[in-house]
Amino acid sequence: MDSSGSTVVEESRALTGETSSARPQPNRRTAALLITPIICLVIAAYVGDALTTTWARDHPLALLALNARNRIVLLVTNQLDPVSYYVVGTLRLLLSDPLFFLLGLNYGDRAIQWIERQSSFFGEQVRVWEKGFTKASYPLVFLAPNNIICLFAGASGMPLPAFIVLNVTGTIGRLYLLRVVGDVFADPISSVLDFFGHYRWPLLALSVGTVALVLLLERRKGKGEILELLELEQELDAASGNTPDGDRASGDSTEASGDDGTSQ
Repeated sequence: MDSSGSTVVEESRALTGETSSARPQPNRRTAALLITPIICLVIAAYVGDALTTTWARDHPLALLALNARNRIVLLVTNQLDPVSYYVVGTLRLLLSDPLFFLLGLNYGDRAIQWIERQSSFFGEQVRVWEKGFTKASYPLVFLAPNNIICLFAGASGMPLPAFIVLNVTGTIGRLYLLRVVGDVFADPISSVLDFFGHYRWPLLALSVGTVALVLLLERRKGKGEILELLELEQELDAASGNTPDGDRASGDSTEASGDDGTSQ
């Protein structure tokens, strides 16, 4: 356990180029200001998942605004004009990226180590991305500007103008490729939408029930994106010991984290 933890710390320091203690700690409100909107975006994505079978055909733009996962983008792309598609799609995909960039910028290896610890499988995937990022940071931000890569970009101190240019152009490129794929497979996608329309209410009940069941199971296991983000907020808040209430906040956050882990 100790050697594994040491490896995680060494790898994260290799990315950030400094120890956690060397990085100036933000105030207590910073974590909440960054993580709260991320949680709102996660909730919006869950709502989009539940409404996919009904909104993909009748309200494609609203669905894209809620959830811009690849499968949803493919379902709605042929129903939207280019301006609506690229504007809403780009904004939705970009909303969380600066938040994760700022998490990395403000908390560095603390945030990276927390993500790596969430599960053995996910932690290994993060470390693979981390090793790749140290060798090809700019190409990765352009080709795969996901949440983890954006976190790495901030933690590594990537210049903000470079991050913005690579992130925006990479996101637009992704939407363009999905637009092309959607055009190629227009007929099968149209058949799927017709199926959704024919079985609208049974599929709505099934999709809502599935999302609710997933959330319930995640809550019973003490896992899930929302719970993990709340845990991250508590941990980063506890790490901000440079405020007047830092010691008390650290103690409160530690107790809250412990209660959360045992009650679930």
